[in-house]
Amino acid sequence: MTAFDADLRSLAAQTTLSRRTVVATSLATGFALAVQPVAAQTTITTDTNGLVAGEVKISTPDGEIPAYRAMPAEGGPFPTILVVQEIFGVHEHIKDVCRRLAKLGYFALAPELYARQGDVSTLTNIQQIVSEVVSKVPDAQVMSDLDAAVAFAKGTGKADTARLGITGFCWGGRITWLYAAHNPAVKAGVAWYGRLVGDSSALMPMNPVDVAADLKAPVLGLYGGADQGIPVATIDRMKEACRAAGKTCDFVVYPEAGHAFHADYRPSYRAESAQDGWKRLQDWFRQHGVA
Repeated sequence: MTAFDADLRSLAAQTTLSRRTVVATSLATGFALAVQPVAAQTTITTDTNGLVAGEVKISTPDGEIPAYRAMPAEGGPFPTILVVQEIFGVHEHIKDVCRRLAKLGYFALAPELYARQGDVSTLTNIQQIVSEVVSKVPDAQVMSDLDAAVAFAKGTGKADTARLGITGFCWGGRITWLYAAHNPAVKAGVAWYGRLVGDSSALMPMNPVDVAADLKAPVLGLYGGADQGIPVATIDRMKEACRAAGKTCDFVVYPEAGHAFHADYRPSYRAESAQDGWKRLQDWFRQHGVA
């Protein structure tokens, strides 16, 4: 067993992954039903001019899962960024984030990490999404699928996975921390308002605060001071855990922002905080070799 395999087993607390049928074989079109109507006046739409962008399929032991890939149309290989979805799956906002990164010269890839558990884009409320799909997604499965996404990217010949970064939002923010502890190939991560502490379960045995000492890459955490689901006290706990472990972690807390302040298609959007966070993301990746 390689050190990489050992990391996965440790993170999964010996959880055994059962073979599951892939049920979501293609990506959602537009925005998830649970976020309708979208805030059209603030929604950012990035064009595909100068890009290659669209759905691709990633091979896993359970079959192919869909993903959204965006990259510059010419040149390469490009530094690579995994984009990890919110709880709403790989819907239009996450696709647009990939296109924004591609415009900056990245190979951006967002795999649909709920592909075995269900299509959340058709569910109408967040509670239903959490109870019927998200709560049933094992962390070990997510780590494995992200590994498969890296392998896919490398196999295209267009992605330089020696310059590998990861960023994620909400549910994906938590995953960003976990994957930075899992994969030694990650050079840097940027976690947007991802939960840091909480209850554990057989499927989700560890929280970011539990794996701080195992972080293999610098991580930037972007959080809202008015986020009622992620108290500032939990951010302080993560800061201390990173400090005690001697890890390179930085945190920016926007005092007036709540949860999902980067989600320009929702009323939670805070343009000033989102724009500052996006600039910091670019600086962080450049600073740590993902450029």
